[in-house]
Amino acid sequence: MKKIFVAIIFVAMFAASSITFAADVPKISADSAILVEASTGRIICEKNSDAEREPASMTKMLTCIIALEQLDPLDEIKMSRAAVFTEDNTLAWAEGDILSAWDMLTAVMLVSENGGAVALAQAVAGNTGNFADMMNAKAAALGCRYSHFMNPNGLPDKNHYSTAADMARIAVYCMKNPEFRKLVETRRTSIHWISPKDKWTELNNTNELLGKYKGANGIKTGWTNAAGGCLSASAKRGDVELIAVVMHSFDHETRFDDATALFNYGFERVRMVDGISKSRSRKKIFVRGGEQATVRVGIDEDLKFPLMAGEDAKLLRVTYELPRVVDAEITEGQVLGEAVLRYDGKPVARVPLVARENVDSGFSIGSLLVSIIAPFIT
Repeated sequence: MKKIFVAIIFVAMFAASSITFAADVPKISADSAILVEASTGRIICEKNSDAEREPASMTKMLTCIIALEQLDPLDEIKMSRAAVFTEDNTLAWAEGDILSAWDMLTAVMLVSENGGAVALAQAVAGNTGNFADMMNAKAAALGCRYSHFMNPNGLPDKNHYSTAADMARIAVYCMKNPEFRKLVETRRTSIHWISPKDKWTELNNTNELLGKYKGANGIKTGWTNAAGGCLSASAKRGDVELIAVVMHSFDHETRFDDATALFNYGFERVRMVDGISKSRSRKKIFVRGGEQATVRVGIDEDLKFPLMAGEDAKLLRVTYELPRVVDAEITEGQVLGEAVLRYDGKPVARVPLVARENVDSGFSIGSLLVSIIAPFIT
């Protein structure tokens, strides 16, 4: 988990033509909501998605992904006094209790353990204040525009807020991490204490869509009196995966009804089509000052793109934004350009074109020729 997860696809998230709630969109109780396609973040429909609301325990998505990127699953997480006395001590913690990072994350994501989130924050950053700084930096890096986080668990704070659109941005990023997906799709499991030994407990996921809604595979519930019913939910059918976020639903149950209505709407209208092909994106760039005259570039995997009913796949085109010449040295995996997917001429997704090989600095006849002709081809 210490290896930081990097999303392969960098999309123009939410930049594709956004379809807002219309007469045929199901009515929902939530004050704010959004439905997006999971691989690209393309908006399918939305309602007040930029309105600032309290995210409640959906906050823990961000806590979880940061912990996954910073901790090893076997790291020992100790419950401090502050963690034990955090509101809603659901697992009867005692100061000094120790769990593995993986089991603590399981408790945080399945049963929304608030004290466990504090313990993870302390393990990662020393204290919750430093961790909140990490949360805000991460959210900004993901393109969140109207969010600010004060704690790792979503307990009420006037300066702790987000939006349905920002929560969707976070969810899209999180669901690209296999370990995160494994956690949030778990319906029931048990966790075991390192200390005291032989202590364990069973956990049942608070996400009632799991096992009830066809294809449901995540993500995180939330509830406070101030926030109302909140839910980030995901579901996959065939090659279509959707993420729904609802904020300030009427009560505990209607958040699931709201997400179900959004999913039904999306699965009836969204289809995935070929977007950017790995085989067709193999290119070469001239290299100046290197031991060879060219470097191979490409994308890591094929990109599918979601189209709505009435949209035509024939309007999709791929363009490539690449320099004609680059300077050595070049390392394998280095981003050198982008493949851009366009719909009717407008960019809707971007995928990095990366070097497929190393090119060391040095001399070659070919590279010398590149240096000579570079002024004429750049």
